[in-house]
Amino acid sequence: MQKMLYEKFSAKMYGICLRYAHHPEDAKDILQDGFMKVFGNLSKFKGSGSFEGWMRRIFVNTAIEHYRKKNNTYEIQEAHEEGVTNKDLTAFDKLAADDIVKLISELPNGYRTVFNLFAIEGFSHKEIAAMLKISEGTSKSQFARSKAWLQEKIKNHEKHAHGME
Repeated sequence: MQKMLYEKFSAKMYGICLRYAHHPEDAKDILQDGFMKVFGNLSKFKGSGSFEGWMRRIFVNTAIEHYRKKNNTYEIQEAHEEGVTNKDLTAFDKLAADDIVKLISELPNGYRTVFNLFAIEGFSHKEIAAMLKISEGTSKSQFARSKAWLQEKIKNHEKHAHGME
């Protein structure tokens, strides 16, 4: 059964791990730890909700645990939201999915973690704050800063794609 689960879900779960890890080696460690947790907790799955969703949550939590272990001094800094502008990211539409994933993977660790949890996993800023042991305002600020960072990278990407320097 474990082999079947691994074969069915490893590629999707590895994708989750890659979004949070800074290096593929770290993603592989998270993947292994996540599957160990899934296998060790199969009896706790009660059938309410999807099995894949249950697994996904385990992998996200495992990725956060790895992040905390690697970053004893947490890279997310308490910040105020003033000065962070909410800019239009319609340029995302012009990028290929691989380009977007690459840009997200280049976000600084703190920004990437909050961006993934909010924009991709769908957690609220309140939930993110509790998970990462930061304030809700810091979560919002880090998300806004990650969007601004991505927008700048997208502009640079567009300039290079159109031959403008």
